[in-house]
Amino acid sequence: MTARLKFLTCASLGAICAVTMVSSVSAGELNILTWEGYADPSVIEPFEAATGCKVSATYVGSNDDFAPKLAASGGVFDIVSPSIDSTYALIEAGFVQAIDISRISAWGDLYEQFTSAPGIQKDGEFYGVPYAWGAIPFMYRVDKFKTPPISLAALWDPALKGRISLWDDKSALYVAARLNGDMNIYDLSDEQIAAAQAKLIEQRPLVRKYWATAGELVDLYKSDEVWISNTWGGYQSALLAAEGIEVVEFIPEEGAEGWMDSNMIVAGTPNEECAYKFLNMAISAEGQGGVFRVNGYSSTNPVAAAEFMTPEEFSALHQDDPDYLNSLLLWENLADRLPTYTNAWNAVKAQ
Repeated sequence: MTARLKFLTCASLGAICAVTMVSSVSAGELNILTWEGYADPSVIEPFEAATGCKVSATYVGSNDDFAPKLAASGGVFDIVSPSIDSTYALIEAGFVQAIDISRISAWGDLYEQFTSAPGIQKDGEFYGVPYAWGAIPFMYRVDKFKTPPISLAALWDPALKGRISLWDDKSALYVAARLNGDMNIYDLSDEQIAAAQAKLIEQRPLVRKYWATAGELVDLYKSDEVWISNTWGGYQSALLAAEGIEVVEFIPEEGAEGWMDSNMIVAGTPNEECAYKFLNMAISAEGQGGVFRVNGYSSTNPVAAAEFMTPEEFSALHQDDPDYLNSLLLWENLADRLPTYTNAWNAVKAQ
C-alpha cells in the first residue's frame, strides 16, 4: 500500500458519531452486519451448536452501508465485517472497539500484509481480524463474445449497449480512472475524479443496471440482460455455474483492485464472549472453509486453508503466491476525500 493516509475523523461523520451505542439484545445472541455468504447455515449452525451463541445476520450491499446502519440500529449489532477501505471510519467514529489479539488463537497464522495494514491497526491497537480477501475481477458470458475481452474498454463498447453492469459502489470511479490511465485510484485529484465521473457519465447510456447485491447480478445474467460486469471474484461466477451459465472471470490489462474483509467487534457489545468465539471460528479451518465453499474467496489464514483446499485450489486462489497479493490495488481508506468520491458517484447515478 502507499503512504499512510489521513483518516476520517468523528467530526467528518457528523451526526452519525452522536449515536449512543446501547445494545438492545440479550447476551448469548450475536447480531452480525455482514456480506452475503458470510453467515451461511453450513458454518453458523455448527457454531451455534458448539457454543450456544445464537447468530442473526443482516446483509449489506456496499461498504457505504456500515456506518449509517450502525448509527440507525441503536446498538443492535455485535459484529461487523467491513472491507479494509472502510474500517478506519468506523474506528474513528467509535463504532468498534479494540481487539485483544491474545484471545485470537490463530492470529499468528494470518497474512502479515493484512494484520499490519492501516485500518486493522491504529495507535498500536488492533481493531479487526482479517477474514477473506480477493480481487475485483471482471466477468463475461462466454456465449456472447467471439473474442474474449481483455480491457476495461469493453465496458464502454457501444455494441454492448444495455448488456453492461457495474457494482453500485463508489469503486466504479476506480474503474473509470484506470481506463483514463490514472492508477493512483485512492488519491485522485479533483481533476482526476471529474474525469472519471465524466467517463462514467459517458458510459451511463450503455449500462443496463448498477447491481447492488450478488443475487441481483446473478439474476441479471440469468435473464440474459447482462453479458459483462465486474464481480466479487469467485462468488457470482460459481452461482452462475450452478445454474448452467458459463462465465469467465478476467483481470483486465488495466489491473484490478484487491479487497480484504475483516470482522470487528461493535463497541459496548454485551456479547463479547460470543463475539470472540465467533472471531476465532471465522479464521479456523471450519470458518475459512465455509467462506471458501460458499463464496469461493481466498483465505486470510493460509495455514487453515491448507487443511481444506486441494493443492490445485490452494494454488488457484493464490494462497502460495504473495506476489499476486502484492500486485493488487488493495483498497485503501479515502479519508477526507471520501465525500468527493461519493458525491461524484452519486452524480453519475443521477444522470
